[in-house]
Amino acid sequence: MKKSRPIVVIGILGTLLDRARAGSDRWQGWRPTVGICQHEDLLVSRFELFHEKKEAALARTVMADIATVSPETTVNLHELSLNDPWDFEEVFGQLHDFARRYQFATDTEDYLIHITTGTHVEQICLFLLAESRHLPGRLLQTSPPPRNQPGEGAYRIIDLDLSRYDALASRFSVEREEGHAFLKSGIATRNAAFNSLIERIERVAIASTSPLLLTGPTGAGKSHLARRIYALKRRREQLQGDFVEVNCATLRGDQAMSALFGHIKGAFTGATSARPGLLKAADGGLLFLDEIGELGTDEQAMLLRAVEDQRFLPVGADHEVASHFQLIAGTNRDLQVEVGQGKFREDLLARINLWTFRLPGLAERTEDIAPNLDYELERHSTSTGHKVTMNKEARIRFLEFAKSVDAVWSANFRDLGAAVTRMATLASNGRIALGDVDEEIGRLTASWNRTNSTEPDVLREIMTEEQLAELDLFDRCQLAVVVRVCRESESLSAAGRTLFAASRAKKSQPNDADRLRKYLSRFGLSWDQTQR
Repeated sequence: MKKSRPIVVIGILGTLLDRARAGSDRWQGWRPTVGICQHEDLLVSRFELFHEKKEAALARTVMADIATVSPETTVNLHELSLNDPWDFEEVFGQLHDFARRYQFATDTEDYLIHITTGTHVEQICLFLLAESRHLPGRLLQTSPPPRNQPGEGAYRIIDLDLSRYDALASRFSVEREEGHAFLKSGIATRNAAFNSLIERIERVAIASTSPLLLTGPTGAGKSHLARRIYALKRRREQLQGDFVEVNCATLRGDQAMSALFGHIKGAFTGATSARPGLLKAADGGLLFLDEIGELGTDEQAMLLRAVEDQRFLPVGADHEVASHFQLIAGTNRDLQVEVGQGKFREDLLARINLWTFRLPGLAERTEDIAPNLDYELERHSTSTGHKVTMNKEARIRFLEFAKSVDAVWSANFRDLGAAVTRMATLASNGRIALGDVDEEIGRLTASWNRTNSTEPDVLREIMTEEQLAELDLFDRCQLAVVVRVCRESESLSAAGRTLFAASRAKKSQPNDADRLRKYLSRFGLSWDQTQR
């Protein structure tokens, strides 16, 4: 037991066991709920105690007795409106509802689920909710002292070995799958790595209130995923406040502090009225700071305090304000490199990267282009009120191009969404034909070529003019694209998978990292040099 962390006990009032004897024998009998708080080696910070409506008086008595033996314990009473405490469906439903809306702080508190009191049905329901992690704690069993002896009795804490209970856990698989599908907007994605990533994000998002860091290239879907995480937590009543999204790249100069943390009237010239700020607007909800690497160092310092203490000082104010929000940060940069360059605070990065998830670009998820194409078509039809479809030949042609090496997808899903919008808008009679697709392919290719025409400039950041002068224009253009992909990728292997997506499929044992390393070495470059 980590004694440095507050202990929270969740339990059910025992209608018989917790009832005190009358008169002078009041403290002679063993009462499990009170006894928990009498152990010197089990310091309970908070007790979430369930009781039936008819036992409200007994619940208040137990709460008062706990205050006597353990003044440091806060007792919160929760009334169960049960017609039949032996009805499994009714009991499970009410306890499950509590678990879904309760804001667990598993990063800072330890939870114990007391299963000694209550009906057998209530005890079973508590066990199942603990096993499924709806109640993220360990089981607590208590037992009376030896016969005819006073005292608090004994207790035992049980860690569930969840791997032994696969059959029980399967009953919650449907709910978990619904959560995964919700985060993916109902898109039947086929990329195994991405599906695994979403599953981990869903588990962490539901179980933790700690900051999440979403990385990946521009247009990979960080903002969209952050909104879906908020909606999922809101559906489960884990958040009551608003979703507040901030693109930190738009915050510049003196106005950045005011926009984030607010200001009081008269704080500076032009401050004719008070402004609460975006962090305060996210109170009780979720704050998404996209492109967090764009924040200045002063804003980073203030943000660190706000994340750690949930308090901050508005511009010009003498008193702090509180805001209890969950933070999701997004970036397309390598913040560890930014720390090394002095552009990002190391302590802030340490605070926000407890849970870091990298979203792959579209070119890394070619299996998912088809379902996302269908999603974009449906979204366009919904937003415009006009149904748009794609004939078979057009669909085949578009997907062949989309999965080929010619498709750069530099803006990832933004490129795909824009392409579908253009084709759907220009389609005759609401049906995208082969000609519409060919026209769009030409438009995308020209756009990407214009973007890549300036790519050789990136080489000047890592090579001397003498080195560049020895390269043919062909090699310079090709090498520049490779460097850009390296900078947008999390690792050497990830960059190799993107660059060799077509040829690797023909190899039984592709070694993308080794191929890319050898290519770079031809020009005297290493992976680390491309990250400058």
